[in-house]
This record gives sequence, structure tokens and C-alpha cells, in this order.
Amino acid sequence: MWLLPLLLAAADTAGSTRSLYLQLIHQARADGRPRAAIAYLDDFDRRYPGDRDARILRVNSLLDLNDLNGAEAAAAALPDGGGSAIRGHLLAARGRWAEAIAPYQQAVQASPADPMLRNALGFAQLRAGLAAEAIESLRGALDLSPGTAVIRNNLLLALRAAGQSTEAEALLSTVRDGSERDAVRRQIALEAARLPMPKDP
Repeated sequence: MWLLPLLLAAADTAGSTRSLYLQLIHQARADGRPRAAIAYLDDFDRRYPGDRDARILRVNSLLDLNDLNGAEAAAAALPDGGGSAIRGHLLAARGRWAEAIAPYQQAVQASPADPMLRNALGFAQLRAGLAAEAIESLRGALDLSPGTAVIRNNLLLALRAAGQSTEAEALLSTVRDGSERDAVRRQIALEAARLPMPKDP
């Protein structure tokens, strides 16, 4: 790929190689290319060995690949296991949803304006059968990032699980494209069938 060396050469001139590399890694993950993210991380590690942000990104990229053993080994190499968010991600990846809630709560307390941490907390609560708690977490996430479809869809799922169909329909009506709205409705119905029964407050 000729573009990457040119970008990095330009960044060297500006003294921002590290930040550009991290942007490329984040973008590769966002684009659904975890193998590219890991390739960039391998190159990054040669330039900046031991960088904490890169090591955490490696754990997340391995989780993207569903390499749970690799992700756990990479997290174990970090002094604090990667922090509470990483601990939550690792537990969630193993389906240990109830155990993931506490570390996600700690992560949200440390970074209260991060919508994706609130989304992760809400989804763990939902999968643990705590629909009411999930709704509150996911409402907070959606307030912080109104245009993020995954948060909206998780909130729809939580509302459906809690039997709040009127609010769910009102939220679903914000999806303007009819075919997309129908597809989301079908997906929510499928996912709702896989959820545990909500627990009593």
C-alpha cells in the first residue's frame, strides 16, 4: 500500500507519526478490518515498543477477530490488565455478562462522556436480564451519541425486553428509511427471542 508510507513520511515531518498511526488503527477497526489493524499495530510496535494505547488496541483487535485466548494473553501482559473497560470486554466476550457489569460501571465512572462504554454496560445489563437498568444506561449512551445506530438498536432491544412497546415504536419511527426500519424491526425481534427473561427489580 503506497498511501501509508507517504502518510507516515508526511507525519514524520509534522512530528505526529504516533497519532496518525493510532488514527489508522482505530479507522481499520471501525471499518471492520481487524487484521489490518493488527498489521498496523505490528509496524507501530517496532517504532514505539510498549506503548500502552497500542497494547490496548491490540486486545480490542484480537477481540474483533474472536481470538479470545490471544486477547486475554495480551491483556494479561498489561500492568493492570488493561483497565476496567478491557476487563469488561473480556468477560463479555466469554458470555459472562453479569460479571462484566461491575468493570463496565467502573469504566463509565472513569469516562462518563464515552457513549460506547455506556453502550457496553447497557448491553451487559440487558444480557444479564436487567432490562430496566439497561434502558437507563442505553438512554444515557444515546443522549451522548444520538446518531449511533448500534446504541439505538440496543436501546430498542432493551425496551422490547422490558415490554415498553410504545416507547420502542416511537424510537423506531426515527429511522426514516422504511426498508431499514423494517430490517431493524426484524433484527430486534430475533435478538429479543435470545434474551433471558427480565429479572424483577
